[in-house]
Amino acid sequence: MKGLIAVARALRANGVMGINERNAEFNLIHNERSRFPLVDDKLLTKELASKAGVAVPQLYGVIEIQHEVPELASLLSARQDFVVKPARGSQGDGILVVTGRSGNHYRLADGGLMDQPALEFHVSNILSGVFSLGGQTDRAMIEYRVNFDPVFEKITFRGVPDVRIIVFLGVPVMAMVRLPTRAAKGKANLHQGAIGSGVDISTGRTMTAVRGDQVVSEHPDTGNPVRDVQVPRWDTLLEIAARSFELTGLGYLGVDIVLDRDLGPMILELNARPGLNIQIANRAGLRPRLDAVLANRDRLRAIDERLEFAKERFGAQDPS
Repeated sequence: MKGLIAVARALRANGVMGINERNAEFNLIHNERSRFPLVDDKLLTKELASKAGVAVPQLYGVIEIQHEVPELASLLSARQDFVVKPARGSQGDGILVVTGRSGNHYRLADGGLMDQPALEFHVSNILSGVFSLGGQTDRAMIEYRVNFDPVFEKITFRGVPDVRIIVFLGVPVMAMVRLPTRAAKGKANLHQGAIGSGVDISTGRTMTAVRGDQVVSEHPDTGNPVRDVQVPRWDTLLEIAARSFELTGLGYLGVDIVLDRDLGPMILELNARPGLNIQIANRAGLRPRLDAVLANRDRLRAIDERLEFAKERFGAQDPS
């Protein structure tokens, strides 16, 4: 017990924030409950971002009721690759990435095959709420499959890497790249075994990387180093993240951005309750950065002021 108390004190001394602290002091205070649907429902997020001129993956279609499930074959007949996802899913659950076709089967990102009845069954599960927040009935989105920027080819396994940026009162405070692995079945989900690599806010270069609670230097499936990789168009990503504050009205927000090799940065989704693993990936606590924003919020009105502050205060944090 004494050992656990000592660890807890050490984490707090280094500004590492826990779930209860995040919920009580940031989510409840800075995120109005009425605005949660804007980010909890990916269809609403996509519509909101599109109206604001922020790029998002193209929507091919939506299945809303069970009666529409048999229309899937017709809807997808001209598509070789696409993504199926629940509008109200969380932690990557229920997302199906189709990378091509093999005869009468769909080829999945993890290398497996799925036939039409299995795909329809999966969509039926989405509609019934199997993957949604609170088990509520849901809608299935079919959208463009991102072709990720080649800079990540050597440090990812099949799936699409993304960049998560935590934004507080419009200021990007911490970032990481999430890299799919074989264990995560090609998904960029840390809970399922993907790698999280901290990103220097000032430069956009990757730093320390972790898998679970272990620090790693190489991607387990490719053997290539994950450190010191320059994220392309970093300033654009930071601006997109900062603009999400005005976009949603949410003070504490996780912004997930993908980099398409042809279309550039696009918002994948927004999260009003972003996980705290990003602190492990950066080997730094969030609390000092959030407190710094609070202490200076009165002079951080314009986007360029917020971005300049983020780069000056939160850059070059890699301890290794």
